[in-house]
Amino acid sequence: MGEIVVAGHICVDLSPGLSASARIDPGALIDTGPLRISLGGCVANTGLALADLGSTVRLHATVGDDELGAIVASRIAAHERLHPALEVTDRAATSYSVVVEPAGLDRTFWHHTGANEVFTGEHLAVGDADLVHLGYPPLLPGIVADDAAPLAKLLERIHRQGATTSMDLAVVDPTSAAGHLDWEAILRRTLPMTDVVSPSVDDLRSALGTLRLPAGTSASPLAQAAAFADLLLAWGAGVVAISAGEDGLLLRAAGVDRLRLGGRMLAPLAEAWADVDLVAPPVPAPAFVSTNGAGDASTAGLLFAMSRGAAPAEAAELAGASAAATIAGRRPTASEITRLRPGLSGLFGVAGADEPVA
Repeated sequence: MGEIVVAGHICVDLSPGLSASARIDPGALIDTGPLRISLGGCVANTGLALADLGSTVRLHATVGDDELGAIVASRIAAHERLHPALEVTDRAATSYSVVVEPAGLDRTFWHHTGANEVFTGEHLAVGDADLVHLGYPPLLPGIVADDAAPLAKLLERIHRQGATTSMDLAVVDPTSAAGHLDWEAILRRTLPMTDVVSPSVDDLRSALGTLRLPAGTSASPLAQAAAFADLLLAWGAGVVAISAGEDGLLLRAAGVDRLRLGGRMLAPLAEAWADVDLVAPPVPAPAFVSTNGAGDASTAGLLFAMSRGAAPAEAAELAGASAAATIAGRRPTASEITRLRPGLSGLFGVAGADEPVA
């Protein structure tokens, strides 16, 4: 398997240690624990997880000419399988998120889009990469401007150069500029050039609502994932992997002719993956630390397995194991994955990087 490019959204995550009683109370002093500084966003989360699993990964993103941008560069340089291709801009500050996650409660993000606003992918070099994965168009205002013309142009260029395209979404804030875009039109325009798409049910509900789902569709995440998968395949996607949280991962694929058009990574899998339709239950996490980054790790597991020629069920299982390791606060290295799922050891030609990075 050749190099993988992961491009798009990157930020610095600032995660204060919070107890269950933490709250916003004007004028009060609230005691907190240590601050954890890590890289976040698709480029960091999915890229690092792919590198941990054993891939050689080039990261393409935009950061500001500031202290947080320096943190991004130094964290990437610390991992031997990561190769930075960072654009530094003086037009915006580096993106960051304050991750508010009181003990026992789901997380909330206070997010500054920052330098991600000027990312368009225009300077992304495909080279001989087999796969280019693009993360979080809803948080990349520049790439979805003009009815997503820059995104469509980028995907077309990647396809012309023979690489497989992959895309992950993000929850769309209805109060933001992205919340006022026509996401159905954007997806209809770009999915015919998207070989693998791996959103969550929450991503799709926030972008598309539920009015496009067939009447009578159950409110369960898995039922909605199945209905959304039908839409995404009808709009031209090759492989659809939708995370339904505790209900698992729904994996579906188009027919063999569509998959044969899927570039250097996907085309060789066309016969084995054509028309797949399966649900993989979640892999139990050995501990609970945080769900932050679990969806990106799941995508990394899926893409890594596909890059190694795995069958659909095996790829879905690696996606679940990668998410479980992340939830437990561990890196999804080969050794960690094989502890969780010994049957997946055949996917790893060499041991994964065990050092905790980010």
